[in-house]
Amino acid sequence: MGNNDCSNERQAIRESWNRCTAWGLKHDQRPSPTGSRPAAGIREDSEHSELISVTDTEVVPYYRNVLSNSRCLILLADAQATVLQSWGDGSITDRNLKPWFLKGANWREQTCGTNAIGTAIATGAAIQIQRNDHFLKLHRNLIGSAAPIYDAGNELAGVLSVFTDAYLPQAHTLGMVRLLSQSIENRLISRRFEGSHCLITLNTNADNFDSPWSGIIACEGNGTVIACNQRASQLLGSNPVNHALDELFSGSGRRILQQSNRAPMQLVTRNKVRLSARITQPEQPAPERPVRQLARETEIEEPSGPNLSELEFGDAAVRRCADLASKVLKRGVPLVITGETGVGKEVLVKALHNASERRAQPLVSVNCAAIPSELVESELFGYQPGAFTGARAKGAIGFIRKAHRGILFLDEIGEMPMAAQSRLLRVLQEREVIPVGSTDSVPVDILLITATNRSLQSHIDSGQFRSDLYYRINGLSVELPPLRKRSDKQELFQQIYRQHRDDGQPEALSDSVLATLTQHPWPGNIRQLENVIKVAVAIADGDPVQLWHLPEDFLSAPESTSNNAVEPSGNRATHQTLSDGLSQTLDAYRECMGNISHTARALSISRNTVYKRLRELGVR
Repeated sequence: MGNNDCSNERQAIRESWNRCTAWGLKHDQRPSPTGSRPAAGIREDSEHSELISVTDTEVVPYYRNVLSNSRCLILLADAQATVLQSWGDGSITDRNLKPWFLKGANWREQTCGTNAIGTAIATGAAIQIQRNDHFLKLHRNLIGSAAPIYDAGNELAGVLSVFTDAYLPQAHTLGMVRLLSQSIENRLISRRFEGSHCLITLNTNADNFDSPWSGIIACEGNGTVIACNQRASQLLGSNPVNHALDELFSGSGRRILQQSNRAPMQLVTRNKVRLSARITQPEQPAPERPVRQLARETEIEEPSGPNLSELEFGDAAVRRCADLASKVLKRGVPLVITGETGVGKEVLVKALHNASERRAQPLVSVNCAAIPSELVESELFGYQPGAFTGARAKGAIGFIRKAHRGILFLDEIGEMPMAAQSRLLRVLQEREVIPVGSTDSVPVDILLITATNRSLQSHIDSGQFRSDLYYRINGLSVELPPLRKRSDKQELFQQIYRQHRDDGQPEALSDSVLATLTQHPWPGNIRQLENVIKVAVAIADGDPVQLWHLPEDFLSAPESTSNNAVEPSGNRATHQTLSDGLSQTLDAYRECMGNISHTARALSISRNTVYKRLRELGVR
């Protein structure tokens, strides 16, 4: 726990004691656990059934996997501090205190004094109450940590608390309670709005969308935010409820809502904060509009996302891929896109969709490797209500039916389980899908694009991929070149920089930065390039991007080279010494923010030597 957190917590406890004194409480009082309940008493279980169910879903696995060997007791209380449910080891307290941990016990601060549950409700924030922090002596052999739980309407729904003995690190306990309460909040929002509204997940990094610390906002079809979790308010700097997406982010809210299902994107808030985002489209498609109305709207609306002309800036290989793919898709021929990871396969798919006659219809992107193998069939083909344990009560239409009349993009197709391959083959042959648990077929009209960074032929040889499915999906195969082999990479560097630069920064990268980017081997291709540029722009913070603004791990990576011959050992040693000196110079140059005199002084070398080494590095 940081110093500020400790200071704030101590202040909250002092204020709680002041409230207790004002209410006339005495340290020696021994209130009854149930007698301290508000006059209205505990509500019916049915009113809290969803909260209890969601909490049970989140808490029980965590307790079994993390806390089963620790003596702790977990309590869920409602917004009036009345215990609804408990989990864990009830032996952590003495016999006289056991009634306080039973269903119906009430911990409100007005009658029980300072305590984890009551004080968390009073402050609206997570808090930890050590033994002697309790106002009543009755509770001073307890250590409690609690965090409030807010529902989809940002109203207090309850409090989650953990009581432990002293053997579990208390900082860990408070962090765990915060994590679990955030998970419960997220699950409450998802249960209420998933399937009927667009859900937008926000985080500072696209790799952390599934983290409990992601922000979640629920939107109406017109882009108005109707619910959010606490984390979303923190990331956006204010409560976004009842605001339109246009008011929260730069750019068009309509285009945000048109993004492919679960495809990552970048959003910039009105406060110039860059966030990674992922939209989850509602499961039930909107009612179909009349053909004339749809055609009229298609004529006036500009497609969102990239165009084919924006994919390359003079590279013949990329241009040929785009031209060939566009021609065959017009004839309904399935397409396979190959290439290393990060070369822009999904960007090509989005551009092809925008250029196709199906641009007014959905583009549904599915990463086959991201779905657990046991769920692939139900997610792709849909399922009937009650088709299996854990199925949604309303069932699901599946990704294939969501792509009806549009384009279905199956990324990492080589990772699809064999059972799902058989069902997909039948869908492509019969042009109809049978949901899991059903015997009725549903006609579908889809255009299929698949992608892989592996050899499907080798998968066929090893028995991991069906040859008949391969020939069904492989109408045309195109390969996107890696970034290191593109002839237009310098212009690509500049273009991506212009997309992410701050207002006031130069419109182009300097020659030294451009030379360093050009020499890099780029194993992560365009995906890696975008991350490097975004980091550099963030560190520069409005100033021109310099070499020392580039990530350290990027600068320490080996440069691209076409000469792989083995050097004699003596040459290698000499080269290593020179490399170390250059590396030290570069590190010092970055730390000194490009000041030559300070760099020379830090390394105890002359300014001329610094200049010489920087010229060797291509910096000056």
